Amino acid sequence: MRARARAVITALGALGLTLTGAASARAVDIGGFAQVNYAARISGAPCGAAGPCDFLLGEERLQLKLEGTSEQGRSGFAAKVDLFQDAVENRAGVEVREAFVNLTGKHAALRVGRQIVTWGAGDLVFVNDVFPKDWAALFTGRPMEYLKVGSGALKVDLHPGAFDAEIVVLPIFQPDRFPTANRFILPDPFPPGLPRLEEQKDRSLANAELAGRISHYLSDWGLSLYACRTFFRTPAMAVDDPAAPSSVHIFYPRLNTYGVSATGSFMGGVASFEGGYLDSREDRHGTNPAIENSMLKGLAGYSYPLWRDATLGLQGYLERTLDYGAYRATLPAGFPARDERRWLATVRLTQLMWNQTLTGSLFAFWGVTDHDGYLIPSARYAATDNVLVEIGGNVFVARDSHTMFGALDRNDNVYATVRYSF
Repeated sequence: MRARARAVITALGALGLTLTGAASARAVDIGGFAQVNYAARISGAPCGAAGPCDFLLGEERLQLKLEGTSEQGRSGFAAKVDLFQDAVENRAGVEVREAFVNLTGKHAALRVGRQIVTWGAGDLVFVNDVFPKDWAALFTGRPMEYLKVGSGALKVDLHPGAFDAEIVVLPIFQPDRFPTANRFILPDPFPPGLPRLEEQKDRSLANAELAGRISHYLSDWGLSLYACRTFFRTPAMAVDDPAAPSSVHIFYPRLNTYGVSATGSFMGGVASFEGGYLDSREDRHGTNPAIENSMLKGLAGYSYPLWRDATLGLQGYLERTLDYGAYRATLPAGFPARDERRWLATVRLTQLMWNQTLTGSLFAFWGVTDHDGYLIPSARYAATDNVLVEIGGNVFVARDSHTMFGALDRNDNVYATVRYSF
């Protein structure tokens, strides 16, 4: 790990010197942070013989950040590299969060390399954001920035005048990161002991992902259209032989998405609307129970200042499964059926105090049709300009174990983070 870390840091330093020297750049900015992050399970669920125990997270992390631009501002680079020690899984590693080069012209910009891309109007609810996410990070109380995962990509921004366009090409597929049995207590719908065989996408042009967005401002409203050729980042799972299974096949079916969003001021607050159509290309008739059906998604949100330094945010989300009759007809025996229409609501309450050095927050999901919920209370204190302390929790509430938050019901936890930035 140390050799790899030295190699990564040396390469980034060489990249920075090369780019800034070639472009007559200003001085390279160097920064980062040192951080400790712990999360302890408080549900009281018993530990398995070889599975997870009371600590979900025990991590020390050092991030190094390099940035540089040319004197004319027409080119530049940025890189964020994390070195971490994970005490729960007893391993150390290096994670390249971002490492990209920028080239900027009058009507276009190009960014090439590992980068984080975020689309859509939702607050922790995603309709048209098809880019990788780390849900395990969210559920263990890591800083919110770690929900998004960097992707190797080529991104082109076009500004012809009447509208803005963004094109993103991801040559190599990367799935979402989900909670696993190494760290979480999770139900398993398959017989115990079956080996999991996960599909590895060929690194070919046929498997490259393509996403496009066109945006335009109408008065003070931002309007966007989306279209993406990608894959489901949530894995599909199927046994090799339903009568006598010997393994579970994990794979990522092809997916096309199309959507719209609008965000703007409304009655003293900010309103947002988003809609999307998910075209399940490998199961357009809904007859394969292992693959998600095509569906429609809709989101409406509103954020409003309540009083001084306090904000309330509300969201309502609906997804409708298409070809629902075919889904019910092919559902394997013993598997619970989901509703044709699934409703979800969220509330975010934020209060700043002590000259805005202390931030209290509560984010709550409520699955109206699933009868489950997820609460994220937190308090963040900026002790100095460099030191940030945060404590919080992840609390899951559910009636059934097969719903989104029901599967995590035995993993309620409290977390603490201390970060020193430099």
